[in-house]
Amino acid sequence: MVITRNLKPWDGCGECHDLDGVAPNGHFPNLAGEKTAYFLKQMDDFRTGRRQNDHGQMGVSSRDTTGKALDSVMAYFAALPSPVSQPTSGISPEETDHSKTLATAGNRAEKVPACFGCHSTVPKHEFAAPCLEAQQAGYLEKQLGDFRTGKRVNDPEAVMQKIARRLGDRDAAIISAYLGSLPRGTACGVVP
Repeated sequence: MVITRNLKPWDGCGECHDLDGVAPNGHFPNLAGEKTAYFLKQMDDFRTGRRQNDHGQMGVSSRDTTGKALDSVMAYFAALPSPVSQPTSGISPEETDHSKTLATAGNRAEKVPACFGCHSTVPKHEFAAPCLEAQQAGYLEKQLGDFRTGKRVNDPEAVMQKIARRLGDRDAAIISAYLGSLPRGTACGVVP
């Protein structure tokens, strides 16, 4: 029997995302300081089956966390200090410059819009897009791969699926590392 008395609604989330909202590895996303609108959309998508994760635990968690409990979880993680950015490794200065260009200006020739066009405080669209800065690079790279292969399909108007298909494996790796190296608040507007 699992004893749940005196547990806070976010205690279960801490098993994978840690109670400080900074995941212990790149398999799980950092939740600290995340936008509440994005958090709510993802929980709804997991609950309804529009989004799935590798082992299905988020489907169960999202169905068990609703109403006031979900509001408490969302408020708890959103109020945490933003995660610390991660140093890049294995990326050349040229690749860092290329990643910065992708993030801020995109690549018109490849029809890849700027990441910060949607993932910023003043997005060009009304999508509930997440903060990308200081996110786990491994998590970001996996999500791009999942969008590319159609394993993840809960993006509005299939925007991320289209973008991910236009990025090569190396671009996905370097942009993920670059975004993880930025302090949160660069474009997301969440103050560390």
